[in-house]
Amino acid sequence: MIIVKQHVLRGPNLYSNQPCLLTVIDLQSMQERDSATIEGFTPRLLELLPSLYDHRCSVGQYGGFVQALQHGANLAHVVEHVTIALQCLAGTPTYLGRTHAVSDAPGQYRVVCSFELEQVAVEACELALSLVHGLASGAAGLPELLEDGVTRLRETAERHAIGTSTGAILRAAARRGIPYHRLTEEANLFLLGWGAQQKRLQATITGDTGHIAVGIASDKQLTKALLQEAGVPVPEGVSVRTLEQAQRAARELGGLVTVKPLDGNHGRGVTTRCGTPEEVQLAFERAREHGRTIIVERYIPGDDYRILVAGERVVAAALRRPAAVVGDGVSTVRQLVEQENRNPARGEGHTNILTRIPLDGHAETTLAAQGLDFDSVPARGRRVLMRGNANLSSGGTAEDVTGRLPPSTVSMCVRAAHKIGLDVAGIDLVCADITQTLDGRNGAVIEINAAPGIRMHEYPSAGVPRDAGAAIVDSMFGQQDGRIPVVAITGTNGKTTTTLMIDHVLRQAGIVTGCTTSEGVFLNGEEIKRGDCSGYWSARTVLSAPEVEFAVLETARGGILKRGLAFDRCDVSVLLNVTEDHLGMDGVDTLEQLAAVKAVVAQAASNAVVLNAEDALCRDIGERLDSAVERIYFSCDADHPALRRHLASGGRATWLQDGALMASDGGDRPVRLLAAADMPSTMGGCARHNIANGLAAAAALMACDVGNGAIASGLRSFVSDARHNPVRGNLYDVNGVQVIVDFAHNPAAFAALASTARAMTQGRTVAVVTSPGDRRERDFQQVGGICGAGFDMVVFYEWDSEHRGRAPGERAAMMLAAANAARGGEAGAVLEAEPAQALRLGLSHCRPGDVLVYACGASVSELVEALRPMDPVSAARIDATLV
Repeated sequence: MIIVKQHVLRGPNLYSNQPCLLTVIDLQSMQERDSATIEGFTPRLLELLPSLYDHRCSVGQYGGFVQALQHGANLAHVVEHVTIALQCLAGTPTYLGRTHAVSDAPGQYRVVCSFELEQVAVEACELALSLVHGLASGAAGLPELLEDGVTRLRETAERHAIGTSTGAILRAAARRGIPYHRLTEEANLFLLGWGAQQKRLQATITGDTGHIAVGIASDKQLTKALLQEAGVPVPEGVSVRTLEQAQRAARELGGLVTVKPLDGNHGRGVTTRCGTPEEVQLAFERAREHGRTIIVERYIPGDDYRILVAGERVVAAALRRPAAVVGDGVSTVRQLVEQENRNPARGEGHTNILTRIPLDGHAETTLAAQGLDFDSVPARGRRVLMRGNANLSSGGTAEDVTGRLPPSTVSMCVRAAHKIGLDVAGIDLVCADITQTLDGRNGAVIEINAAPGIRMHEYPSAGVPRDAGAAIVDSMFGQQDGRIPVVAITGTNGKTTTTLMIDHVLRQAGIVTGCTTSEGVFLNGEEIKRGDCSGYWSARTVLSAPEVEFAVLETARGGILKRGLAFDRCDVSVLLNVTEDHLGMDGVDTLEQLAAVKAVVAQAASNAVVLNAEDALCRDIGERLDSAVERIYFSCDADHPALRRHLASGGRATWLQDGALMASDGGDRPVRLLAAADMPSTMGGCARHNIANGLAAAAALMACDVGNGAIASGLRSFVSDARHNPVRGNLYDVNGVQVIVDFAHNPAAFAALASTARAMTQGRTVAVVTSPGDRRERDFQQVGGICGAGFDMVVFYEWDSEHRGRAPGERAAMMLAAANAARGGEAGAVLEAEPAQALRLGLSHCRPGDVLVYACGASVSELVEALRPMDPVSAARIDATLV
């Protein structure tokens, strides 16, 4: 049993709207065996993972998967369930799973599992495979393998876990419909929103938080000086570098002092209530572990409070209590702490609602001040402090007191945050009575934090929970949802041209666009990346570009299958057509399965879906969509029954009528946009497929509230040439011969080109044709037949680098045979190995006024090469075909 390949589907995909791990497993020698035929398999598996009893499986009830095991479950199916169970044991619960056989590879299966953390899912799948194979082969040591594996999974989960405070903000963003994306695997750095509406977040520091403000907040002495300048009460104190300076400062201040590092956080190195020189010395040494400069300031008696400020308002206030345990008269302090740390609400660092109480030097000193040590047994009911400060990061607890703040304290805290320059701030103050106005004698602000934890407000130990995460999101986005308009275009043919048409119209209207196509990534018309960019990562490039106001994304089959969508939803999706292409690849064997892949894009639309009224599969997909999503039809046939019914019901549509592109907004009076012949991409109205692309683009733009005038103007000025839309219907005049260069690579595309060429001339039509080597034999035969019947002459060739597993000449021979059959024995179909030679041969059969189609060409450079002078041998070979 091995993993053949694996894809992390990060967005909506063929199997689910949630992220999934797709793993292709080859059972090899185990393919004929199942859980019922392997002796002892099921009881041993359930002994290892009793949580599998909870799996309902397809039966849909408790113990459903156990029933499947007893009847004989395929081992790949078992791997699916074990992967899910292991993720749950790692603390990342999930539930979705599916297993399907790979149709053209006996013994191979596609196993799909949802996940919370992809890193955990990948490791869990590998461990699941090892466990299932071990059970099937009777291996020993599986309990140890499971225990060690789950330990590693939990470590991975903890390493990649989202912090409690960050998680609260992300959940609040999700409730608002704001998309977010993790920028780092381990650090809590996230991008919230898209394009020009995006914001960055790390912990609780936002992208609007100033670097200088963070630096000021990290310098406690500078913070105090600025706050004092703003009329905010702060404790008297000084900065020191040596022990002698610290002890002298303590003497001069008189009474008790607090000693802390200048730039510490989370209460690290802070010691309160220092009175004697010895106490100051110990506190100084601990503070020096966290910084060279130390603050010695007057100790302010009272309770410790944290006030959260976000934007222009106080969001929450909490009374923080130091970590403590209560004696039972039997247990030692150490045992009481260990017992409290087993509380499920406590975890390491900031991974849980509360933090485990540390047994360290600070705890030892705090206990000594109470006449105790770790092995003391406190009397029943005695409250034993474990910390001098009340930070949650050292095990403290919190009680919400937001409603008790007087207006003067609220305005003072907002003023303090603004004085430092922070948009989100945690104001630490100490006072005897939080309900009273602070005047410096009864309380003071002791610190301001630039990255305040908010779990104390979200999950207080007492009092009313406050939605601090939502308040921070509000301060970042106001009433916006962080989204930019997104149009996603899919289909078998026409995706790139339609995408570029939409992008062009929007840019003509003054909108900054981001665009992905199978030719590259473009930001406001400028190419920033070249190549096939119609998948997940290229879309992420556009969505994360801070200048982009509108995204237009070509979304191809391959990207959907390998990574899923890069967006949770789009405003408008465009489904151009569903015809045979790439079948027999990636588990997509039928036209209906291909339609299901394309439907992923249609199902992601939140406002409208543009559908080809002439394509039954497109219409079927539209019928299955949520009724709240508008269907907008387009058609080159003004009398198509589906279009007529749609218009009669008040639906919006675009269509071709009397040579013009028409549009209806659902009313009785359609609008004439422009003549099809006025669109350069239609080659004088002859390229019906580009008329269809223009209609689809117009419908999508109409759904985005772009005016009819802007649509018509943009389509009229869009040029499909080698610069703006390479090898997509590029037209050249070669000595009076009209040459069309196009990347056609499936039967429907060749049929469209044959129709276009015939409409452009009363003379001869010639095609120079190849096809990628990874297509089925049937596909080559269809291409050959269409070209043989559709052109007066056809020359088949091959790229040396594009055989893709087939023998050289094999696919060209299949196309030639089909072309000859379609021509009924009539001459005019030939082979020529090299692209340039094939083009020369095709051109040699043309006269002024003829049309030559060069299809599936890599670039126009091949046409340029073909026009160079030929060597004598090649020229003689071509001349021989003219005899």
